[in-house]
Amino acid sequence: MTDQRPEHIHMPQVPEKDIRAVFVISLVLKAIGAAAQIVLGFALLFTSGVTQTIISLAQNELIEDPNDFFATHVAGLASHALPGAQLFGSIYLLSHGVIKMLLVWGLIKNKLWAYPASMAVFTLFIVYQSVRFASTHSVFLILLTIFDIFVIWLIWHEYRYLSKKRHIR
Repeated sequence: MTDQRPEHIHMPQVPEKDIRAVFVISLVLKAIGAAAQIVLGFALLFTSGVTQTIISLAQNELIEDPNDFFATHVAGLASHALPGAQLFGSIYLLSHGVIKMLLVWGLIKNKLWAYPASMAVFTLFIVYQSVRFASTHSVFLILLTIFDIFVIWLIWHEYRYLSKKRHIR
């Protein structure tokens, strides 16, 4: 029996400029996410009664449609919120957003310290997201984790590229 497999499979090379473009797009998405976290963190910090507002909005929706799946679950979650949950959520969102924004800034500015720091921090985010997924089974967390793994690969690739480029000069 003869082996029909080719001796060498040629994988097409993706141009470095295309990888760089995807890297920049991923950083823009991370920056948008970080900005949203910062805005939401400040909103939670400086807005009293967010939980009551959410419950009120959900109850108004339930008056219109008592079987509304989203409103039923939102009202249930909000009514079980602990008194310190709003402050914790605010601090969590602000710290998460500020850290990500700082790292993205460092990556955009090609600061070599930002590459290993970003890979480490995003890996910690992945660990946290995985733990949360174990209890929530959220598809969003899986998608976010896959995106973060891809971003870590892009950061690693860019770090190697920049290191070689700087070493050659």
